[in-house]
Amino acid sequence: MQKLFPPQVGSLILLVILSFFGAQAANAAVDLEEGWEYRWGDSPFTEDGVPEWTQADEPDQWQAIGFPSNPPGRNGREHVWYRVTLPEGEWQEPVLYIFSVDLIVQVWLDGENIYQYGTFDDQGRGRFEGWPWHAIPLPEGFEGKQAYFRIFSDYTDIGLWGEVSIMNRPDLVLFILKNSLDALVIAGFSALIALLSLIFALLQTEKKSFGSIALFSLSSALLLLSESQASQLLWNAPLAWDYLAAGSYYMLPVAMALLLEQWFSEHRPWLINLVWKIHLVYVVAAIGLALTGAVDLSSTFPPFDALLLASLVMIAVVVVRRFRDLRIEQQVILAAYGIFCSLLVVDMAVAHGVLPWWRVPVSWGTLIFSLAVVLISLWHYARTQQALHQLNLSLEQQVAERTEKAEALARLEQARVRLLTFENEKTRVLNDIIAELQDCITLNQTFPVMARRLPDLCSPLRGRLYQRVDDGRAYMLLTRWGYAGEPESPARIETPDGPPPQNHIPARYSAESGESWSEWQEDVNGSLCLWINIQSATEGQITMALLFVEVPKEFAGESTDYGAARLFQALSQGLQKIGIALSSIGLREELHKYSYEDALTGLKNRRYFDQLFEHESAVALRSEQPLSLLIVDIDLFKQFNDTHGHEAGDSALKAVAGRLARHFRDSDVVCRFGGEEFVIIMAGSNAKAACDKATELARAIRSMPIEHSGTDLGHVTISVGVASWPECSESPDSLLGLADRALYRAKEAGRDRVEVA
Repeated sequence: MQKLFPPQVGSLILLVILSFFGAQAANAAVDLEEGWEYRWGDSPFTEDGVPEWTQADEPDQWQAIGFPSNPPGRNGREHVWYRVTLPEGEWQEPVLYIFSVDLIVQVWLDGENIYQYGTFDDQGRGRFEGWPWHAIPLPEGFEGKQAYFRIFSDYTDIGLWGEVSIMNRPDLVLFILKNSLDALVIAGFSALIALLSLIFALLQTEKKSFGSIALFSLSSALLLLSESQASQLLWNAPLAWDYLAAGSYYMLPVAMALLLEQWFSEHRPWLINLVWKIHLVYVVAAIGLALTGAVDLSSTFPPFDALLLASLVMIAVVVVRRFRDLRIEQQVILAAYGIFCSLLVVDMAVAHGVLPWWRVPVSWGTLIFSLAVVLISLWHYARTQQALHQLNLSLEQQVAERTEKAEALARLEQARVRLLTFENEKTRVLNDIIAELQDCITLNQTFPVMARRLPDLCSPLRGRLYQRVDDGRAYMLLTRWGYAGEPESPARIETPDGPPPQNHIPARYSAESGESWSEWQEDVNGSLCLWINIQSATEGQITMALLFVEVPKEFAGESTDYGAARLFQALSQGLQKIGIALSSIGLREELHKYSYEDALTGLKNRRYFDQLFEHESAVALRSEQPLSLLIVDIDLFKQFNDTHGHEAGDSALKAVAGRLARHFRDSDVVCRFGGEEFVIIMAGSNAKAACDKATELARAIRSMPIEHSGTDLGHVTISVGVASWPECSESPDSLLGLADRALYRAKEAGRDRVEVA
């Protein structure tokens, strides 16, 4: 359906107002109630895509029908055509209005497809896409011409449905709003009832009963809204509205059965319980299968209608037997529900063609039910107000008694609260520091964090923070605070014999401690040195930082002993937690280093080479720069080990590794490949440059003495295999294999030489 106007709320309200005055204009419609013909099957199409049935009259093939819906002799057929001659008239903006179509439709006029709803495949079939109303614009000169309607439906009904007429577009909008106004108003009223029932469910003891009423009213409101023709003016999504209508329609018996189950709970209503469970399963299954595409949404309505009729019969049997046992408000609700269900059954009969088509006022049944709920709600509200009044009187007396006790307790708690607030603030600051430290990757990243946040932890003390440098032989000033206008602090503290001694804070909470804060303050000369220690996997405990804090004069009085001790205890514990966090970071840093470094030679290991070589190969291909790879092997290394021992062999490996590290450029990467083999990645170097570098390396190793424990073990030689891209290979990925084969040739040719692939 084409959108008649932008769906702004203001425009819709204006049109609702105009609808009161548009009844006369809407009467200008011309209903198409006669002259209809039908023809079973689907028309073949010409090469130009025009249905042949629209071009050839063939009156003997068409049968007359009173209204274009459900022709006789269907026998499982899914395609039908209808045609009608459009009447004469005077219109300014004519549209052909159709109440609904089962299921998808094409409209042809003068060999042109002037309208289509739904998608037809090559076999003329399609999926259900909703039951909207249709406004088909008519071209000039349509009067007296035949309009053809191509229909596909695998539903129980096939054809047009409800009303078919020609009218002006503005008149159609007013017509739609006029017919939808009652449903929209009652839907809003029902939604309000649903909200009111939810409130009662929260306030009253009968929570499930009011919750069930809320569910029923909400489902009714959604059903009226989604099935009103004005819903398409609010949001032009017919299938979405049909899903909403189906879900709300299917939930009606669930809501009512839940309500009856609560009312008849003393009689164990297993039949009512079975009804709502079956319907709930059907809701989930039907909507779920339709959403997944397993079935069309339209096909879920007929089974539900049959199930609903059976459920209404079962509910009626139970209700009639127990009706006199119900309270008066329950009887009123059931009577209203009975009226609503009666209208629903009549509407169902119209939908399935049992009764002639007419607009069944289902909304009035909803209104009657809602008014019944309102009257009962007002009655409950009056009872609730009376109960609340009595409750308020009782509560006021209890509050007065408890207030007196609370004021006494509050006075006792004030002192403790002040101390707890102080401690909580320090705990919060410490937690923030730990959180920021945990975001750091290396220990060097942690020092700016401590320099920025430790002043907050130490407040109101002033102090200085020093960082360990030169392997602990000195400490460098990071920051200081609280010394505004005073001379600069030492920028560096030399500690060749280790860090200065740490001051230990007295046990302020020990019963055996007879020392006062003032006396201890004089002993430390008003200044404390505290260590920030970490645990290293290789070096043990390390003092990474020194914290110097000075005791302010206001802490000198005896009256501050308790608060001062709390402050310094929090500070000491905080530094311990910071040390633990730093130890964790240091351990991660060491583990990361070990995972890519060979422990014996200090070079990068095979794991690092594999990752880097893949990266360098990709860079070489992208930048079209040469890439060379060298594999170095120490000649007769096993014989060297057997002659001098494995410790001497380790010394030889270290010596060769050191020469390799010094020999190549900073941009070259030297890795220990395994055993006595080394590999060098030379990005940007061609075969000649790599070969020259390898030759220089072999000469340097040949002349380098090997020493172990002060003993000269002679010399070793190396063999080198060289491979370069693009000179030696079409792909950098094959350089490792080429270099390895070149190394093998160097070994076969007598060792102590360089071979290029």
